[in-house]
Amino acid sequence: MSEQSHPDDTGAEHADALPEYAERVLEVAELIPPGRVMTYGDVAEWLEEGGPRQVGRVMALYGGAVPWWRVVRSDGVLLPGHELRALDHYRAESTPLRVASRAAEGHLPRLDMRRARWDGGERATGHT
Repeated sequence: MSEQSHPDDTGAEHADALPEYAERVLEVAELIPPGRVMTYGDVAEWLEEGGPRQVGRVMALYGGAVPWWRVVRSDGVLLPGHELRALDHYRAESTPLRVASRAAEGHLPRLDMRRARWDGGERATGHT
């Protein structure tokens, strides 16, 4: 993400191109099975590049085309501003949730990270 565009990268063929790091983050998001999640840090660790903030930035800018609800905060709190949409996805996919405490804002559940977290299993053939 720290690479800057070169002057010769202004052609039309590059106008719709995603940064290489963003493409890699989105590929990982697509690998996460329904009903499972990875944290922003898990994705960065899987890629062996960047960190949670970089992954979060990619998801905020480009994640709408992939199962964004499967890339989450490590504390299991639902993505602010998208809680209800995410919750619909989690329920449809039977993602493990923890019952909300009465003190929880909006009484929304959290992800049960112990049960929902996916470690990536075996890396896909050819995945970097």
